Amino acid sequence: MSASPHPSDVFEPVPRQVPAGTRHEGWVGGTYSRWWVYGNQDAAPLVLVHGFRGDHHGLEIIAAGLKDFCVYIPDLPGFGKTAPIEGAEHTMSTYAAWLVSFIETVVGSPVHLVGHSFGSIVSSYTALVRPHLIERLSLINPICQPALEGNQKVMSRLAELYYGAGAALPAPLGFALLRSRWVTRLSSEFMMKNQDPNLRRFINGQHDAYFGAFASREAVLEAYRSSISSTAADFTPALPMAVQLIVAEKDDLGTLELQQAMARKLQQGRLDIIPEVGHLIHYESPLRAASLIADFHAQDLKEGR
Repeated sequence: MSASPHPSDVFEPVPRQVPAGTRHEGWVGGTYSRWWVYGNQDAAPLVLVHGFRGDHHGLEIIAAGLKDFCVYIPDLPGFGKTAPIEGAEHTMSTYAAWLVSFIETVVGSPVHLVGHSFGSIVSSYTALVRPHLIERLSLINPICQPALEGNQKVMSRLAELYYGAGAALPAPLGFALLRSRWVTRLSSEFMMKNQDPNLRRFINGQHDAYFGAFASREAVLEAYRSSISSTAADFTPALPMAVQLIVAEKDDLGTLELQQAMARKLQQGRLDIIPEVGHLIHYESPLRAASLIADFHAQDLKEGR
């Protein structure tokens, strides 16, 4: 277990420039998909999987700290620039099947897989069903508590009503509700833990720009239902590969105690705790997260796993 000795230094400044990867596109897993590649294309492959209602933009700063890797960040089906999978319900198994296809057809070799938030569930389930494709697994802000239990169950029920209403209303009203900047701003303000006005403005701007980048109301409703149907903690105890948990001390979507309990059940792996930060590690402490991932990768190789 590791934690920063200097909590006051945890929150990182607004990046001077957010890196833009090289865009690629093509048919993957039954849908036309887009992904971006960063870093050293001759280096070890590392795939980053974004969270619910996010897309590749949210993980680009972490990619900037992983220059010694060949980093792939795809948009999941139905989000960002990747189309939904026609005729399929977007369940956890659907996302995992798409990710398996991405690794097999785009990357072409086993990877170090990294998932953030909802992406932690997709990534851990993928590692469970296709362990030969995942050399090591890092989970940032892993979802460790069922959404309909604990102190977030009321908010989860309200969110389900919100996404259900967005899908049921006539299209103009439904899209307006789901893309409401007021709702996005409330969510953003709730999750941020830093008090830096410039950083807060940057995070709000990122959420305003990209939280509405979903393809259809049905896809986002199905994704939400998928996000509350399971947790990463349901799958990680059975994983044979080394697993890293990068958790936040003040994550509103999973207490530190539950994250530590999840870590104790790992067959092999480690727990890295970032103090003071909440559910937005990828914005409030992204380069620290990247450093921890790189260190885990190096440690894992040294131990011959």
